[in-house]
Amino acid sequence: MADQMSQMECSIETIINIFHQYSVRLGNRDTLNQKEFKQLVKKELPNFLKKQKRDEKAINHILEDLDTNVDKQLSFEEFSMLVAKLTVASHEEMHKTAPPGEGHHHGPGFGSSSSGPCAGQETQTPGGHGHGHSHGGHGHGHSH
Repeated sequence: MADQMSQMECSIETIINIFHQYSVRLGNRDTLNQKEFKQLVKKELPNFLKKQKRDEKAINHILEDLDTNVDKQLSFEEFSMLVAKLTVASHEEMHKTAPPGEGHHHGPGFGSSSSGPCAGQETQTPGGHGHGHSHGGHGHGHSH
């Protein structure tokens, strides 16, 4: 029996699974087109991209910045740069909102509060156990 995944491993798998929940909707199953990307930003990043989620031009600009091969779609690798940038920005925000005192402290990040779903750090990956996704002809699943 496989070992239970750590919180960080579950978080990484959640990012992958959410990308694919949107990428399979239209066109290429392994990339986000403009419409899929807008849906993902509005539904999955409402707190991290508060200002941009209501502004179509801002969302398009984000997509253009991430689209390094200029094919008007985001591969998972291109999308992962957004995740990295948002993670760094949220970490910086946590330092800005940290309570005063000595040592390494964090306050809330973007859109987080002490009572939110991330507060207990015990959240489960959506979909639970035994999920997987397919990449056009070859697939892989993950279970824990």
